Amino acid sequence: MLMSQSAEPKQLDIVLDRTSPIPLYHQLAHAIEAAITAGELVPGDRLENELSMTSRLGLARPTARQAIAQLARKGLVVRKRGVGTQVLSRQINRQARLSSLYDDLVASGRSPQTRLLSYEIGEARPEVLSCGADIDPGTNFITIKRLRLADGVPLAIMVNHLPDWLSISEADLADGALYALLRSRGINLRVAHQTVSARLMTAEECRLLSDHQPSACMATQRVVYDDTGRLIEIGRHVYRAPHYSLDVSLVP
Repeated sequence: MLMSQSAEPKQLDIVLDRTSPIPLYHQLAHAIEAAITAGELVPGDRLENELSMTSRLGLARPTARQAIAQLARKGLVVRKRGVGTQVLSRQINRQARLSSLYDDLVASGRSPQTRLLSYEIGEARPEVLSCGADIDPGTNFITIKRLRLADGVPLAIMVNHLPDWLSISEADLADGALYALLRSRGINLRVAHQTVSARLMTAEECRLLSDHQPSACMATQRVVYDDTGRLIEIGRHVYRAPHYSLDVSLVP
């Protein structure tokens, strides 16, 4: 599902206070951000180009560029060649804790949807055997590949490998909340080891996430155990970089 994209760029009714000590670029950025928050601008909408905006509002072009750069740093807009400045969906800010993306989306007021792309059962794949967990090569795993959307916008590609003794079927995944399903079966997730890296997306990942090449992504690998020490999940997820951030608290 692609982000909605208006045929014409959106012009906002913006009033700037030139007597205010607040810089004009900041006032402009604040007005655009307020329009995004209020739903006047939605993901996929394009802003009018700098020349039109500066002429209409009586601004210098560097002022408009500075405002757009401020919005881009917040993950609210992105500049695309041949498209212009486009509104992004709100960034998902996740804490470094053992939670599911589905639960985090719900907690942040977003509407998550999940599309099951594939479901297979078979022997452990090389990427499973190389994850660092103690796995018997003959162990069978359920491998599911899903596309996670937030408010209709593609956000992440999730590949999860689960021991087949969990007996999770395609029908069990209908609501898309894997960790909720595990908890409903008495599985108490206790600890996970996670690595996070940045890379460029493949052509298939760009297609699934409705992005253009080259585009950056955040890639994570998570190995999850329950409170008895059993391996429960090996997850490999790819997130659209402008939509995702991870908060980590550091202590001496």
